[in-house]
Amino acid sequence: MLEAYADAAETVAGLVGRIPDDAWERPGLGEWDVRALVGHTSRAFVTVLTYLERPAEREDVDSPEAYYALLPASSGGGVDQAAVAQRGRDAGAALGDDPAATFADLAHRAVAAARAADPDSVITTIAGGMRVASYLPTRTVELVVHGHDVAAATGLDVAFPEAVTADVAALLARVAVRQGQGSLLLPALTGRAPLPPDFSVV
Repeated sequence: MLEAYADAAETVAGLVGRIPDDAWERPGLGEWDVRALVGHTSRAFVTVLTYLERPAEREDVDSPEAYYALLPASSGGGVDQAAVAQRGRDAGAALGDDPAATFADLAHRAVAAARAADPDSVITTIAGGMRVASYLPTRTVELVVHGHDVAAATGLDVAFPEAVTADVAALLARVAVRQGQGSLLLPALTGRAPLPPDFSVV
């Protein structure tokens, strides 16, 4: 749990450190440019640093897959995409004049804070009270998914440790099952049927 987060953080920080100076305003993902995409990705550190300072009285969400299964229903059937997009732009702006260095510093601080935390402690997240051990894997997913987005937008290569990729793939498979989409995923993984267009579990 912790090591996967730390390894993903190190990998993405290394990727961001290789972004050319003239690439930050290129198209990133959707309506984001590369800076906003990297800013959104940095929230995998900012939220850890913030939430670790907000203890919760009870555990509302008992697993990473429950977190992802809950979020689509938290705003009446959909995530507020406009708010997500604006947070990404704001986070990109907050990276300042040296975005790669700021990103690396956030990664270092978040990993250090996670290492110092009790994995069984309950913190306040956007989805409710969660144990640190349940929340961190959701941030690893964000780092891996958006790390690949950054690589695609900039033409750079990225290679996550095999154990990190395996952890993220297993978690996303559990999310699919939790959402009732296991019957779609299993045939696709075994070459028996394609996934529907735009299939996603997050």
